[in-house]
Amino acid sequence: MSKNQRIIITGASGLLGRDLIKTFDQDSEWQTLGLAYSRVSERLRKCDLTDPQQVSSIIREFKPSVILHSAAERRPDVVEKQEDRTRGLNVTATALLCDLAKEVGAYVIYISTDYVFDGTSPPYPPTAAPNPLNKYGASKAEGEAVVMKASPSNMVVRVPILYGDVETLDESAVTTLFPKVKEASVPCVMNHHERRYPTLCADVGQAVHTLVQCRAKDPDLSGYFHFSGTEMMTKYDMAVAMAAVFGLPSAHIQADTSPSAGAPRPYDCQLDCSRLENLGANHRTPFKVGARQGLEKFL
Repeated sequence: MSKNQRIIITGASGLLGRDLIKTFDQDSEWQTLGLAYSRVSERLRKCDLTDPQQVSSIIREFKPSVILHSAAERRPDVVEKQEDRTRGLNVTATALLCDLAKEVGAYVIYISTDYVFDGTSPPYPPTAAPNPLNKYGASKAEGEAVVMKASPSNMVVRVPILYGDVETLDESAVTTLFPKVKEASVPCVMNHHERRYPTLCADVGQAVHTLVQCRAKDPDLSGYFHFSGTEMMTKYDMAVAMAAVFGLPSAHIQADTSPSAGAPRPYDCQLDCSRLENLGANHRTPFKVGARQGLEKFL
C-alpha cells in the first residue's frame, strides 16, 4: 500500500468516529481527514454533509481513496419525530458522497446498523434481506441501497449498539444507563426484553481497518459485512454488569420483560460476523473490561 492512501471519515467527532480517526491515525500509510459538524477541533474539519457545495469542495480538494461514512442520526426515537432531517443525513448526503467518490476514484464504506433487520430470525448473515421495524432502520436500509447501487465496489458494515470512551454519558445508549446504576437509593426499571450485543467502538475501528487493509490486497472485496460483540445482553444485563464492575449495589435495578416503549425495537438482531472474521477481524473486548475503561472517569 502506498503512502498516498487518503481516507475521509465523516462523523469524526462522534463516538464511533473518534475511534475510527484514532485507528487510522496510528497507521502511517494513511493520510486521514475527519469531518465534523458541531464539535469541531483543530484535528477535524467543519462540514455540513447536507450542504452539497461544501461537501463537493472538500472531497475534490482532498481526493480520498476511501470515504468512510459513519455520520448518521442514530437515535430511533428522534428519527420517528424528525424523519425528513434524518433522511437528509442518512440517505441524501450518502448519495452525494457516493457520486463524489466515483468522481475522484474512491470507494465508500457505509456504517449501518443491525436495526435494518426485524429481529425475528437471528443470526443474520450479511446477505439477509433487510426488513426494518422503525424509521431509523428504514433510513439506514435505504442508505445501504443507495451505496450499493452507486457502485458494486462499495461496502456496507453493519454494527449493533455501540459504547466506548464517551465524552458524556448520554452519548451511548449503553452508558446512558450508568447514572441510574449509581443511584442505589432510587429503584430503577431496565428493559429485559430486547436482546442486544454491545460492541466497543475501538473494536469496530480495528475491524474496519482490517477490512480496508484486505481491500488494498484484493480490489474485488466489496459488499456487506457484519461486526458485533459476542455477549448477548439486555439493558438490564448491562446495568447489572456495570454495577458489578465497580462494586456497586444492584438490588435497586429491576427487570422489565415487556418490549421497549417508543419506536419499535427488534427482539434479537444477532449478526453473523463470519465474513469479516475470516479476514482477521476477530478482536472483541469483554463488556466488563470495556465498561470499566469508558465509565471509570464518571464514577
